[in-house]
Amino acid sequence: MSIEKGRLLKISILRYDPQLEGDKPRIEVFEIEEAPGMTLFIALNDIRQYHDASLKFDFVCRAGICGSCAMIINGKPGLACSTLTAKLDVEISLAPLPVFELIGDLSVFTGNWMRNMNERLEAWIHQTEAADFNQLEQRMEPELAEEIYELDRCIECGCCVAGCGTIQMREEFVGAVGLNKIARYQLDPRDKRSDSDYYELVGDEDGVFGCMTLLGCEDVCPKKLPLQSKIAYLRRKMLQIGLKKPCSCQ
Repeated sequence: MSIEKGRLLKISILRYDPQLEGDKPRIEVFEIEEAPGMTLFIALNDIRQYHDASLKFDFVCRAGICGSCAMIINGKPGLACSTLTAKLDVEISLAPLPVFELIGDLSVFTGNWMRNMNERLEAWIHQTEAADFNQLEQRMEPELAEEIYELDRCIECGCCVAGCGTIQMREEFVGAVGLNKIARYQLDPRDKRSDSDYYELVGDEDGVFGCMTLLGCEDVCPKKLPLQSKIAYLRRKMLQIGLKKPCSCQ
């Protein structure tokens, strides 16, 4: 009984190692046989095991949770571990995410960008006084808890940053990942910051008013977060706060 062979995949990868003196960006093509249920993560491991052990790409969880295997897949940001090759043509192009620091080949370092964004937005719950951990938290309505949890599912993979047209033109733009965090903390009754505090963080062109509403962020988000509705909500909210603020002009 003959076993039917899988498709022959031609995977074009943008190769470049900035740490290697004299190395230049180039496209290398690898041909591998497709296996049932194959993901791009599996395909890349096959390439590294059988074709070129020097290929650089990142992975940890292999379950769409850590976000480390994010890359440009056929011109669109996505996760290698959750992308089935069966849903792609036989010719596949891969490149590293833009914006972030390139480590080599498909590997980028998102840590500095994400840390700077989180520190800038103070992305943690703010209390007006020292929390008493001996007391139970106030009860929260299940609907509100679910809404907060939905936004907490962000894995900071960087796909929304890579797919954002505004960030390409405005380096200080906090991106959908930052706006998502502000929407999350503004919903949380445990965060004691005022509306004015939130306005100071994202009520300008580097925040919600810089968004060109192309909404590529929601299109490429692997967790399917409701970024479109939350950005629209924040824009209305920040506009209301801005209109209430007293004018400082003479």
